[in-house]
Amino acid sequence: MKSRQIYLDHAAATPLDPRAKKAMEPFLDDQYGNPSSFHRTGKIVKDALEVARDKAALVVGAIGDEIIFTSGGTESDNLAILGFARANKEHGRHIITVKTEHPAVLQAAKHLEVKEGFEVTYLDVDEDGLVGVEDVLAALRPETILVSVMLANNEIGTIAPVAEIGTAIKKHRSKTSSNFPVLHTDACQAVGSLEVNVQKLGVDLMTVNSSKIYGPKGVGALYVKRGIKLEPLQFGGHQERGWRPGTENVAGIIGFVKALEIAEAERLGYAEKLISLRDYFIGSILTSIPKTRLNGHKDLRLPNNVNISFLDIEGEALLLYLDAAGIEASSGSACTSASLDPSHVILALGLPFEVAHGSIRFSLGRSTTKKDIDFVLAKLPEVVTKLRQLSPVNVDQKYF
Repeated sequence: MKSRQIYLDHAAATPLDPRAKKAMEPFLDDQYGNPSSFHRTGKIVKDALEVARDKAALVVGAIGDEIIFTSGGTESDNLAILGFARANKEHGRHIITVKTEHPAVLQAAKHLEVKEGFEVTYLDVDEDGLVGVEDVLAALRPETILVSVMLANNEIGTIAPVAEIGTAIKKHRSKTSSNFPVLHTDACQAVGSLEVNVQKLGVDLMTVNSSKIYGPKGVGALYVKRGIKLEPLQFGGHQERGWRPGTENVAGIIGFVKALEIAEAERLGYAEKLISLRDYFIGSILTSIPKTRLNGHKDLRLPNNVNISFLDIEGEALLLYLDAAGIEASSGSACTSASLDPSHVILALGLPFEVAHGSIRFSLGRSTTKKDIDFVLAKLPEVVTKLRQLSPVNVDQKYF
């Protein structure tokens, strides 16, 4: 008899939507041309690529030539941070970001700081993971060229006031008669849960990732507002306006854009369903298991995100026991899962290492049911109790 498997790690990766897979199939078979070629076979693929670009632009409120296809969220973040900073350094060398950003943003910013003579301000967040609009404005300097604030945090699910920040930055630019700073947002976790219209958000650069929205892995996009200058990270071709050279992964792009369209079309129903499950799951854990803490904002959070710190245990041990029971979750960002360091996001909330080490992220998805949640709720207390009996840690109750 096959053991039960409950997948609650959709923030790390999602299964491929059959509709996206079907859209990809012609480009894995008979439509195999290189879109840069001038013959008929190449032109068929080139036309399909440009149609996909226009469709992606429509979803996010942009125009076709503002969409650059990449290999995923990390490359898009890197191109936004490194590419923009290097192309505009004559206008200033100061960047503002937030301590809870994805490593793809933080490490790119740190590289500019350590290796290329930039100054970076890393803003604090409050106990719920929210950055203040006033804190962004207070950090602005005449030499500030870029602000990067994630739309929805990948670990704790907190939704940032990006639209308000966008409005404030626009007013600041108007007062100073400057085109700087520009605003970048990493929207990888937000797509399919929140509206990601670049006009309403007031952003100049936006990162999107296919693998979070039931599209193929290894594909993503960067929205680049017209007039924005970037320096490419790699060289060798004219593709993607020269900012991302190399033959495009057309099949992946077609699947990604189909998944993007589906995510937007089904967004409201998806959110309504998962908010109900999420709140039931959170409430049941906090009431049935003592010494537990919800991480992230209670209301301003992604519909599918449940991040809980379990006092007095190691998160990695809890994950192993849950996995043995057929329950799959994570201890934070998939990009840092190989590290034993505590989550930088949980630490940024002002919590100690012991609390950060005991944090688990459950991320729900389209297929998640109440029956799945009830199964987890039946297994979780006994596993936590067992691990606490083995643990020498005893964290102060004040954090909960």
